[in-house]
Amino acid sequence: MPLFRKKAGPAIPYDPATRTPVVRRSICTGEMTVGFIDRESGKFQEYQLARDQKELADFCRAVGIDPDDLKTIY
Repeated sequence: MPLFRKKAGPAIPYDPATRTPVVRRSICTGEMTVGFIDRESGKFQEYQLARDQKELADFCRAVGIDPDDLKTIY
């Protein structure tokens, strides 16, 4: 039993009818920012910076989607 185990965060509440979870990537540096796009206005709302694929998978798990279904925008 590890002493310093990272606790699972709470699920991220969002309305799938109005917002879509996406990852925004920089063309130059490859930096990944996960967040949501408003379906009506098209505006991106940043949630957090994802430094690697593990953090990206953690975001997908918290939102409740499959990582293959996560849309990428540039």
